Amino acid sequence: MSELASESVEHSAYTEPPTEHQRGGGLSDRTAPDDAAPPIRFDTKIAVLLREDLQAWQALNVCAFLMSGIAAGNPETIGEPYADADGNRYLSMFRQPVVVLEGNKEILRLAQTRALERELPMAIYTENLFLTGNDRDNRAAVRAVAREDLDLVGIAVFGRKNAVDKVMKGATMHR
Repeated sequence: MSELASESVEHSAYTEPPTEHQRGGGLSDRTAPDDAAPPIRFDTKIAVLLREDLQAWQALNVCAFLMSGIAAGNPETIGEPYADADGNRYLSMFRQPVVVLEGNKEILRLAQTRALERELPMAIYTENLFLTGNDRDNRAAVRAVAREDLDLVGIAVFGRKNAVDKVMKGATMHR
C-alpha cells in the first residue's frame, strides 16, 4: 500500500477500523478497483427524514417504503446490477449513499414545505398508512387528507446536495 493510502487510513475521520480492502487485502486482483481512480463524488443526495418517536419496526418499514418511492420516481438513482465471483446475479441498488435523519413533527412539516417549494421529488408516509395493507388503500388514505393535515411520520427527497441540505435543515442523524 502506498504511503499516501496508508496515511489516509490512519487519519480517517471514521471511528471504524480500516477494512480489509483499505489494509491492502480483501478483493482479488481481477475485481479490485483501480487504486489510481479518483473517489466518486455525487452532486445529488438522497435523504430520508423519520419522525423521532417511531418504534424500530415502524422506522424500518417507513424507510423501506419511502426508498421505494425515490427509486421508482428517479431511475437515475439506480446503479448497475450486482454479481458475485461465482456469477450469481443480484438486483441493482442506489448508486449513492442514503442519509437517514430524524426529527419531530415540526421538523417534518418544515422539510415537507421546503421540498414542495423547491419542487424536489418527494415520497411521504403518514401515520394512517400503518392501518392500511396495500397501495390502493395507501393512496386513498393520503388523498383524503389536505396537505396541512397530513400526519407525517416520514419523508424522503432526492435532488441537488445543497437543495436537499436546505430541506433537511434542523434534522439530526438517525440513532
